[in-house]
Amino acid sequence: MTAMTKKPESPVAHLTTEDIEQLGRELDAIRQEVLDSRGARDAAYIRKVIKVQRSLELGSRAVLLASLFPPAWILGTAGLSAAKILDNMEIGHNILHGQWDWMRDPKIHSTTWEWDSASTAEGWKHSHNELHHTYTNIVGKDNDLGWGIMRVDEDQPWTPSAMLQPLMNFLNMCIFEYGIAMYDLELGATLKKRKLGIAPSARFKRELTNTLAKIRKQATKDYLIHPLLSGPSFLTTLAANLTANFVRNVWSHSVIMCGHFPEGVETFELSAIPEKETRGEWYLRQMLGSANISGSKLMHIMSGNLSHQIEHHIFPDLPSNRYAEIAPKVRALFEKYGLNYHSAPLPQQVASAWHKVLRLSLPNGWLEATDRHNLVPQLKRLYTMVTGDRRTRRQLQKELDVFLEGAAAARTQPA
Repeated sequence: MTAMTKKPESPVAHLTTEDIEQLGRELDAIRQEVLDSRGARDAAYIRKVIKVQRSLELGSRAVLLASLFPPAWILGTAGLSAAKILDNMEIGHNILHGQWDWMRDPKIHSTTWEWDSASTAEGWKHSHNELHHTYTNIVGKDNDLGWGIMRVDEDQPWTPSAMLQPLMNFLNMCIFEYGIAMYDLELGATLKKRKLGIAPSARFKRELTNTLAKIRKQATKDYLIHPLLSGPSFLTTLAANLTANFVRNVWSHSVIMCGHFPEGVETFELSAIPEKETRGEWYLRQMLGSANISGSKLMHIMSGNLSHQIEHHIFPDLPSNRYAEIAPKVRALFEKYGLNYHSAPLPQQVASAWHKVLRLSLPNGWLEATDRHNLVPQLKRLYTMVTGDRRTRRQLQKELDVFLEGAAAARTQPA
């Protein structure tokens, strides 16, 4: 995942400036086709999804009133998990992107919608729509790239604390809605500033108050009111709500990781981004910095159509039900311009993303240079890098780099 500009061979070296701008014009044409044709069919789709989600949640919560009985607990928990996933992914995420604002329905509008998540709609729109989609995969600017808790690029200095990132990522997955709420607040940056004597901003204080109020409201609903309504099933209903939120967290974390973190997805240096990035250049960055998940129609819906992450990042404000329709046209443009359309099944993308989390938690090249024959000396090297000072780490990293360069050269030699 070395930043694209530092790779020995750039995946866009064959494209001229005119190629990139022509690509932008062709993508604009695809977007305009959808804008010109969206209408009753699309409106009916989102209204149907909202109706299904609400019916599923209401029905599941009704079943959980009898959650003391195992079949009711299983059925109700499964239904509530699915309802929460739909609320966050296909409904909330996409409405808050403004995908349905053209309907002019005040009940289904990015300015009025609130979702079943710890993050406030306003806080999420700022961190996601304004920052992440603007600075997609730019190291140091796009906080969605590792959520501020992980090393995400080989050119970022390795420190022993990076070895904790698989654990940090796992914990973040388990409490993902709260992790995103903290990320939306830019809590880490605020705490660092506070150590330097810089007081929290008025915006931070306002958003913190709103987020805590939102969390309190959601927790009261899921962990107090609904269990109390269940009477003798209080504890089992409480467990069902905890389970449903956990399932939603794991699912949404997995889908979102697959969008930008698998091996082969490009990252970018801020210094390499033109000050006035053209439409074509912006499109190209979104295309190379995103990855899709292949699968069934149900999988696409349950992922909020973020399984079409490439199409979503190119056209974040188009109705999500149209991504599958335009995906073949987008893929054809990738082929036309000699670009890699990164798509794979969910298990493969999740495994790839987690492999990268593990690989980047270790010194550059350590995992690639380690096998069963040299495991013991490599573990000793790693221990020395963990316990040694910066100078020691730099020296041992140079040795690893030399080893990897030699291995790469050997692979290129004819047999």
